[in-house]
Amino acid sequence: MNSAFPDFFEPATLERHIAHTMAFYHPRCIDPSGGFYHFFKDDGSVYDTSTRHLVSSTRFVFTYAMAARHGNPDYITQVRHGVDFLRNAHRNRNTGGYAWQLEWRDGAAQVLDGANHCYGLAFVLLAYAHALMAGLGDARGYLAETFALMEERFWEPRHGLYADQASADWTKLDSYRGQNANMHACEAMLAAWQATGEQRYLHRAEELAWNITQRQAERANGMVWEHYRSDWSVDWEYNLHDKANLFRPWGYQPGHFTEWAKLLLQMEQHKAHLQRDSGWLLPAAESLFALAVERAWDYDHGGIHYGFGPDGEICDGDKYFWVQAETLAAAAMLAERTGDAQYSELYQELWRYCWTHFVDHEHGAWFRILSADNRKYSDEKSPAGKVDYHTMGACYDILQVLRGA
Repeated sequence: MNSAFPDFFEPATLERHIAHTMAFYHPRCIDPSGGFYHFFKDDGSVYDTSTRHLVSSTRFVFTYAMAARHGNPDYITQVRHGVDFLRNAHRNRNTGGYAWQLEWRDGAAQVLDGANHCYGLAFVLLAYAHALMAGLGDARGYLAETFALMEERFWEPRHGLYADQASADWTKLDSYRGQNANMHACEAMLAAWQATGEQRYLHRAEELAWNITQRQAERANGMVWEHYRSDWSVDWEYNLHDKANLFRPWGYQPGHFTEWAKLLLQMEQHKAHLQRDSGWLLPAAESLFALAVERAWDYDHGGIHYGFGPDGEICDGDKYFWVQAETLAAAAMLAERTGDAQYSELYQELWRYCWTHFVDHEHGAWFRILSADNRKYSDEKSPAGKVDYHTMGACYDILQVLRGA
């Protein structure tokens, strides 16, 4: 192995990298008055102390809970700190919903955007599941409460999928439907199953996975499209002119292909408890992974492009940190599941690319976005929504593979 790179098949390499990434955030991310700071420059300095986004608030609970479960039990204090902020700042006690964005000053929250997003609730569910697994016993009730809210407000039995967005008072349901909220709901349901052993969560995850990666994919050229109308017909035009939208970009997302591949393989590990035969899971995972690599791998500069259109052409050539991270995890899992050397080779090649271009070896964490030829656009390493949940989460997934867990 090139001496410039560590051994990415060695668990200690991943453990050191997680610790280095975590050290970028801890303890500077903690706001003693409540929750966490969400906006960080490359050097770790905080450039916005008051804006709080539901996605970051929940993902910090995840990262601290995972750290608490993997050798840092003292981090349970930060897990509690984060859960308290979700309950007391984001959550509306009258409606049960969670504000999408807040301004937090002097220990008080002002709602900037009170809309209810299924995507956001999926991460609330994920946060509570991981808090429970980290030892926060009261999170069990919060988890069940959130699942019930998602079922009441967003679940559409006729389609077997969740709707996407509702007004703050729940009186209006937006006509937009998206796969992204359902993918992360699937992720959250798998975590809820792991945390509680309640099969309703696993069965919901299974239904979501089938309906998005099989039924909906059949309607979109055999691949996972992002955007749909209220009847779940494909909306090819949605955000056509906003290809870099943070949560709803136009185009096929190869990072979501590989993220789904990972989730399908995780689901297969529980095949004895699934409702349908599990034989479809591995072929679907391999197919999605292959499509991502075939359509979006950059043979000139390395890594995987952000998006491609229905014509197969790259529509956004930038490199996003999360796309690479999820692909690393999927490659490791496919290598272990199939024994096929191509996955191990790609895993190593992609790690070397990320180690060279994305990992900040001086300050810690990953740069968020690079141009096609791997140049940074700004010194904003971690704006709202990032917190390196994808990178540390992928490393924990890979560690499971390397340790044979």
